[in-house]
Amino acid sequence: MIKASTSPRAFAPGDDGRLRILLLHNRYQIRGGEDAVVEREIAGLTRAGHTVEALILDNSEIRTPFDKLRAAYEAPHAPRGIAAAVAAAERFEPDVVHVHNTFPLLSPGVHAALRARGTATVQTLHNFRIACANGLLLREGRPCERCLGGSPVHAIRHRCYRGSAIGSLAVARMIERHRRLGTWRREVDRFIALTEFARTRFVAAGLPPERLRVKPNGLVDPGPPPAGERTGLLFVGRLSAEKGVAVLAAAAQMTSAPITVIGDGPLAPMLQGHPNINLLGLRDSAGVRRAMGSAKAVVVPSICYEGLPMVIPEAFSVGTPIVASRIGALGDLVEDGKTGFLAEPGDPVSLARALDRIEAGPETRRMGEAARTVYLKEWVDEAVTARALAIYREAIAARRGEHPVVSPMAAQVTGRAVSTA
Repeated sequence: MIKASTSPRAFAPGDDGRLRILLLHNRYQIRGGEDAVVEREIAGLTRAGHTVEALILDNSEIRTPFDKLRAAYEAPHAPRGIAAAVAAAERFEPDVVHVHNTFPLLSPGVHAALRARGTATVQTLHNFRIACANGLLLREGRPCERCLGGSPVHAIRHRCYRGSAIGSLAVARMIERHRRLGTWRREVDRFIALTEFARTRFVAAGLPPERLRVKPNGLVDPGPPPAGERTGLLFVGRLSAEKGVAVLAAAAQMTSAPITVIGDGPLAPMLQGHPNINLLGLRDSAGVRRAMGSAKAVVVPSICYEGLPMVIPEAFSVGTPIVASRIGALGDLVEDGKTGFLAEPGDPVSLARALDRIEAGPETRRMGEAARTVYLKEWVDEAVTARALAIYREAIAARRGEHPVVSPMAAQVTGRAVSTA
C-alpha cells in the first residue's frame, strides 16, 4: 500500500509571488539523511510563506518476497506510484513539483507524466543512481565510474545493489530504460546537484549542463556555538563500509585522541569493545547537536563520493571543524587547515595523523569560528530556501516558455499521440 502525507494549505495562491509546491519522495526503509532533508525543506518553504504539499511513498510497505519481486519488476516505470503522483498534482494544482528519491516506488517516469499535464518539475540528485546501481560510484572499496557514461550491465555482474543480483538487475533496467527514453534530457526542467563536484559527475553522465544548478541542503541556525572547553572527537553516521568505518577503527588504534561514535549499522560489531572508541548507538537530533558542540572535531572518513553529508553543515553550525577524507566533494567542503583537516581516503595512517593534529593543535577554536562563518554564508536555512525558490521559478518559466510537446515517455503514461512539433 502507498502512504501519502500532506502538509496543510497554510496560504492561498495569488499574485504575491507565493508558490504552490508539491514535493514527491520515496522514503527509505531505514530512515536516512534524505528523509530528514525533505522534512526540513518542507518546513523551510512553509516558513517562507509558500503552500507546500508532500506525497511520501514508503518502502516499509515492501515486506513479502512477492512485494520485493513486484517492486523490482515495476521499478523502471512504477505505474502505481506515478498514478498517485499525477492524482496529487491534479488535485493540488502545483506551480512546480520537486522530486527527491524515486526508487523504487515512483521511478524517473514520474517526470514525463507530470510534464504531460504541463507541470514544471525539479529533481534533486541526492546520489548517483541515475547512472550507478548503488548510487555511490563505489565498487570494492574504491570509486568506480564504469557505468557513468555507458551501459549499467556491469552493475548486474558485480551485484552492485546491496549484493543482490535481482536488485541490481532492477536498478540497471531502470537506468537503461530512462537513458534510452531521454528522460533526463527532455523531461526535467531543472536539476539540483548538492555540490559542484557532484555537478561535474552528472554532466559526465549525460545530464544537460544548462539545466543543472548547485544548491546545498539547508539547516536551521541553532544559535551561537556553545562556550567552554571541547574534548575528544566525534563520528556521526551509518556504520557501513562506504562511510570509512573500518578506516576509522584502524586509525583509532594509532591515535591517543578519544573517539565517540553515534550511529548504527552493519559494522557496529567492529567498533564494540574498541579500546579507543566509545560507541553510543543512535541519538536524537538534540543529542547529536550537543555532542557536536562539545567535540574538538567531527570525523568524516568516507571512502565514497558523498553527495552532501549533513553532518558537515551540522558540525559547522555549532562551530566544530571537520576531519574528512580528501575524496569527491569532501575535498571542496572542508578547507584544509582553515575549517578542518583532510586525510587520504582509505588510509588509516593519514587519518590518525590528522586526528592527532587537531587534538593537539591550538588552532581548533579558530577553525571552528571559520566553520561557523561558512555555515552562515552557505547553509543557513533562509539562504538555501531562497536559492531553491529561484530554481523553482526558473523551472516554471522554462516550462511555460515551451510549446506543448508530448515525449515518447509521456505518451506511454497518458496514452496521447506523440506530437511532431
